[in-house]
Amino acid sequence: MSTAYSGIPKLGEGMPSLDEVLLQSKDLPWRAKSLKGVHEKMLWRNEETGASIALIRFEKGAGIPQPHSHASNQFMFCLEGKYEYTKTGVTLTAGCFYWNPKGSVHGPATAHEETIVVEVYDGPHYPIKPSWYTNEEDAR
Repeated sequence: MSTAYSGIPKLGEGMPSLDEVLLQSKDLPWRAKSLKGVHEKMLWRNEETGASIALIRFEKGAGIPQPHSHASNQFMFCLEGKYEYTKTGVTLTAGCFYWNPKGSVHGPATAHEETIVVEVYDGPHYPIKPSWYTNEEDAR
């Protein structure tokens, strides 16, 4: 007597789909943001909540020019480079994880060398569009 059992329950009507998505980030083009020297590859965005995951590339000398806060938690994992929050001296290098809690003021920041980070927001990026972005899409 044998019984076949996959261990995975069947989804009933009205249950969420378990679709998977696989992206090869090296095949995605970098999109230049309206802030000189800053580029992104958007990997995922929830249009309803504003949450997102993106690769951000800062050219050497580029960065965020002013102190600011975010409308949600911001998480960054540095893949390569050296990125410094100049007011506090907090510096991300390859392998560093950074968490900036919702509403916490941070910045300005500058890249001391070309830097690539994975940036995650658990909701909308900014309470209002920062002055350094001329394109609304850059602040989403």
